[in-house]
Amino acid sequence: MVSQLMGAVVRGILVALLIALPSIIVPGHHSDSSQVVALLGIFLGFLTAIEYASVYPSLVEFRDAPPFNRIRYLSLLVMVTLVSVIAGDFETPSILARFTHAVGTVIGNAMDFPYSPVRLFVLALPADASASVVDLVRVSAGLCYLISLVSLAIFMIILRMGHWPARGVSFNVWVNLPTFDPTAGRDVVERLTRDARLNTILGFLLPFVAPVVMESTSSVFQGFTIESPQTLVWTVCAWAFLPASLFMRGIAMGRIAYLIQEKRQSTIAEQDGLLPA
Repeated sequence: MVSQLMGAVVRGILVALLIALPSIIVPGHHSDSSQVVALLGIFLGFLTAIEYASVYPSLVEFRDAPPFNRIRYLSLLVMVTLVSVIAGDFETPSILARFTHAVGTVIGNAMDFPYSPVRLFVLALPADASASVVDLVRVSAGLCYLISLVSLAIFMIILRMGHWPARGVSFNVWVNLPTFDPTAGRDVVERLTRDARLNTILGFLLPFVAPVVMESTSSVFQGFTIESPQTLVWTVCAWAFLPASLFMRGIAMGRIAYLIQEKRQSTIAEQDGLLPA
C-alpha cells in the first residue's frame, strides 16, 4: 500500500513537471500564462496521483501493464524537451540549443518530402509565415514525428519479444481497460479486434488529416509566432504524439484479443481431453 502510494505521488510529480517544462525551458513567457500552466500541471498531477493510488481504475488505460504508459510518457517528455530547447534558441542561443537545432534541421529536411506528414504540417502554415517560423515548424515536426516512430518501434519490439503483457502475471481487463465494458455487446474478442483496427487506422491517418483540418481552420495557426513558442511546442507535440498513442493502443488491444482467444482455445482443448492433465 505504501509503495503504491509513493509510486502514485512520483507519477503525479512527473506529470506536473512535464506540463511545466515549456514554461521552464522557453524564456520570455508571460506571468499570466505561467500561472495557468502551473495550475494545469498541479491539476493533472493530482489526477494522476489519485488514479494510481486508487484500487478502482477510472480513466487511465493499461495502468498495471508496464511499460505501455512509460513509453508514451518518455516519448512525450523527449518531444516537449527538445522542441522547447529549439524554440528557446531564438531568444537565448546556447550551445545545447544550437546543437539540437542542427540535428533537428537534418532530420526535418530528411522527413520533409512530398506528401509526408511533415510536409503537410509545414504547408498548413499561413502563407505569410516568416522563413524562421517555417524552419522552426519543420525542425520541430521532423523531430517529434521521428520520436513517435521510435517509441512505436520500441513497443513493437517489446511486444514481439513476448514481454508485454508481462509473463506470469494475470492481465485484468477491467483494471487496464476501465472504459471498455467486456459484458456489453457482442463477443469481447470481436469488439477488441474491431477497436484495435479502428485505433490503428486513426493512428495512421491522423498525421495526414490533422494538417488539413488545421489549414481549413487557419485561426489555429495564428498563434504560430516566435512570440508564443509554447503554442508551437504543444501543437507540434500533440500532432506527433496522439497518432503514435492511438497506434500503440490499437496494437495493445489486438494483443489482448489474441491472448483471450488463445486462452479460450487452450481451455476448450483441455475440456476435450486433448491436453495432458
